[in-house]
Amino acid sequence: MAMVGLDTAVVNVALPSIQRDLGVAAGALQWIVVAYGLLLGGFLLVGGRMTDQLGRRRVFLAGLAVFTAASLLAGAAHGTGVLIAARGAQGFGAALVVPAALSLLAVHFPEGPERDRAFGIFGATGGAAGTVGVVIGGLLTAGPGWRWSFLINVPAGLALIVLTAVFLAADRAGDRAPRLDLAGATTVTGGLLLLIYAMHHPMWLPAAVALLALFVWIEARSAAPLVPASILKNRTLVAANLTAFFTTCALLSFIFTGSLLMQQALGYSAATTGVAWLATTVIIFPASMAGARLVTVVGVRRLLTTGLTFLAAGTVWLALGHTTYLTGLLPAFVLAGLGFGLCGPALQTGALTGVSRSAAGLASGLVETMREIGGAAGVAAVSVVLVAGSGFNAAFLAIGVLAVLGVITARFIPSTRSLS
Repeated sequence: MAMVGLDTAVVNVALPSIQRDLGVAAGALQWIVVAYGLLLGGFLLVGGRMTDQLGRRRVFLAGLAVFTAASLLAGAAHGTGVLIAARGAQGFGAALVVPAALSLLAVHFPEGPERDRAFGIFGATGGAAGTVGVVIGGLLTAGPGWRWSFLINVPAGLALIVLTAVFLAADRAGDRAPRLDLAGATTVTGGLLLLIYAMHHPMWLPAAVALLALFVWIEARSAAPLVPASILKNRTLVAANLTAFFTTCALLSFIFTGSLLMQQALGYSAATTGVAWLATTVIIFPASMAGARLVTVVGVRRLLTTGLTFLAAGTVWLALGHTTYLTGLLPAFVLAGLGFGLCGPALQTGALTGVSRSAAGLASGLVETMREIGGAAGVAAVSVVLVAGSGFNAAFLAIGVLAVLGVITARFIPSTRSLS
C-alpha cells in the first residue's frame, strides 16, 4: 500500500524535470499522472473478482510482479509513449495488489479488534504514503533524478515478492469463486475507465454511462454475475462504499486545492509545499491506529461521522480565508489528517462486514474503486469551481459540502455499537 499510495503522488513534483529530459509535449504531460489512476481505478473491480477466483496469494504476487516490472520500465524510459504505457501498467498491477492485499487481511484476521487494527495499519499506510509522496518526489528529483521516483519501487517490489512467497500460505482450492463474468467484467471495466477519463474529457461521459447501464442489465441476467445482487443487499457495505466515495472525494480535492493555494496564491515553492503537508501525514497514522481501536467501541457510523466532521471543519476554516500557516493552514491540515485517519479503518470494516470469504476480494475491490472514482470526481469538481473564477474560498467550501454528503451517507449505516 505504501508503494501504491506513493506512486499516486510521487511523480507530480518530477513532471517539469521529466518534460525537459524527454521533451514531453504540454498536452501529453498530464497523462504521465492520469494513466496510472485510469487503469488503477478501471481494473480494481475485476482485480477484486480475480482475487476471489484465482486465489489471493497468486493474484497478489502477479500484481507485485507487474507493478515492479512496470516501475523498472518507467525508470528506464527514454520516450513519452513508453513512460505513459509503463505508468498504465503500474496502475494495472496496483489494481491487482490492492484488493488482494485487503482481502488477505480480511480472511486472515477474524472479524473483531484484531482485524480492525490490521485495517488501521493498512489504511494509515496508504493514506500517509500519498502525502509523503509529494515530499519524496521532490527529494528524489533534486537528488539522484526523477527516474528514481519509479526505480525506488524495484528493490521494494522484489523484496515483497520474496517475502510473500516465503511467508504467505498457498491459496486453498475451497476459496475459489465461480468463473469470471466476462461480459460484466468487460462492460464495467470499460465504463469505469471511460468514467475516469471523462473527468478530464466530459464528452465521453454519455459513453461511460451507457456502458455502466449495460453492465447493470447484464448482471441482472447473468447466472454468475461479477457483482452478485446479494452483496448489494448488505446495507452496511453499500453505505460504507458511498461514504468512501465522498471521503476520498473531499480529501484528494482538499490536497489538490491546498497545493495550488500554497504555490499560486501564497508563493510557496514546490519543496515547501510538500513539507507543509507533513502536518497531515504525521497525524494520519496515529489517527488511523486510534480509529482501529475506537471502531469496536463506538461503531462504524459514529466514527465515520466524527472523522468527516473534522475534515469538513478543516475545509470550512480555510474557506473563511485563514491562510497564515501557523493559525490557518496548520490547523486545517491537522483536522484533515485526523478526520481521514479516523475514517480509514471504519470504511474498510464497514465495507467488509458480513461479507463471505468467497466475496472478500470483490468487496475489497468495490471499496477501493469507490475511493479512486471519488478522488478523480473530487478533483474534477473543484477544478470546475476554480476555472470558473470563484476562487479558493469557494473551492474549499465546495469540499466541505462533499464531506457533509459523506456524513449523510454514513448515517445509513446500522447503528450497532460494533460492526466488526
